[in-house]
Amino acid sequence: MAEEKKVNKAAPKKAIAEKPAKKAEKPAKEAPKAEKPAKDAKKKEVPQKEMRTEARAIATNVRVTPRKVRLVIDLVRGKDVKVALGILRNVNRAASEPVAKLIGSAVANAVNNFGMDESRLFVASIYANEGMRIKRYLPRAKGSASGLVKRNSHITVVVKMR
Repeated sequence: MAEEKKVNKAAPKKAIAEKPAKKAEKPAKEAPKAEKPAKDAKKKEVPQKEMRTEARAIATNVRVTPRKVRLVIDLVRGKDVKVALGILRNVNRAASEPVAKLIGSAVANAVNNFGMDESRLFVASIYANEGMRIKRYLPRAKGSASGLVKRNSHITVVVKMR
């Protein structure tokens, strides 16, 4: 009986060995070799992407309330980048530093990533949205406590070429 089991195990190996032999018997087609240059020609026909005209930068969870940020960004909306950065240097507000950094980042994105001319850039749109709120408690009289909400903001800047 042990010999019969060996014979049974050997039979499937022969069947497996025969299958690749059938595949090897097929002659190699020369037609796919002729098609390869056609595939290369298709790759060359792909049109180039259009040049982008705008670049953006986003700062999330800036630790200044959106209401205070909006007072600053209203001053620079629609201005040339150099003029906007000059205004922000002279504004005495907490939000002026993060907004100036963000405009600088958007300009760097435009110049380095998309090859735009820095002298022709202006602040096309700039807005501040509500970010994450940090909730804290403030101790009050007679052992009680009241809530304290520290607001953050998300600021987005889009610069375009004139």
